[in-house]
Amino acid sequence: MGFLRITPPPPLAALVEAIWDWDLPAPGHSFDRILPLPTASLIINLAEDETRLYASEDGPCARLPGSVISGPFTRSFVIDTAEQVRVMGVNFRPGGAWPLFGTDLDALADRDIPLDAVAGPKVVALRERLLHETSPATRVALVQSWLESRLGRVQLDSAVQAAAGMLDLDPALARIGDIVRATGLSSQRLGLLFRRQVGLTPKRYARLRRFHGVIDAIGTGQAFEWATVAIDGGYADQSHLVHEFRHFAGMTPGEYLRRRGPHSRHVPLD
Repeated sequence: MGFLRITPPPPLAALVEAIWDWDLPAPGHSFDRILPLPTASLIINLAEDETRLYASEDGPCARLPGSVISGPFTRSFVIDTAEQVRVMGVNFRPGGAWPLFGTDLDALADRDIPLDAVAGPKVVALRERLLHETSPATRVALVQSWLESRLGRVQLDSAVQAAAGMLDLDPALARIGDIVRATGLSSQRLGLLFRRQVGLTPKRYARLRRFHGVIDAIGTGQAFEWATVAIDGGYADQSHLVHEFRHFAGMTPGEYLRRRGPHSRHVPLD
């Protein structure tokens, strides 16, 4: 039991940030609120062949198969911690899922869909193999090999890759107009490619990156002033920061600080 996380070697590393394997007891609370990410991910539940998602802890439950692909999210959602005890996942880099699956990512925004809907029915056999492997390292290697077998289908557009890189470099100061000019494309053309291959508009992507910059800034354990965090994070003022935080996290910054646990993106709810 434990947690294993690896960054795959090139060329997969250009598309995949991490492949991970989680095998730990359920926590002492029933639900986690998950903060949104501007990148896609893949989840394979090895404890149950089901994924349960909620808009809120007392809201209706959406039930999906155990293997799902998540597009970039612009709002938080709630998961059932009882099923999150033996899970594998893949965190894609910006646009990284598009070359591997050939699916327009804007159709996946704020959605989880069955993995076989984009990877085909043969992916069911991958989960079956993972279920019978006792070694986390072997399971991770199997997922890595499966992803590598999907390389070379299409290529991420170089302008999209460059734009995402510039937005990631300093989201607090990034200006969309400057980035558009740097790519040499029109604003309309870059926006179309970015939505298709990343799943969001460049502006919304930048907003989410700024939001996560704040999460990182307040998670260092050092004393801080909210007004300073807001300005350093690229917000007009503290009120602007609170508005964005509510929009993406579904709670105020203060509530996040009171509730947060050991994982910055997972907020225990009870």
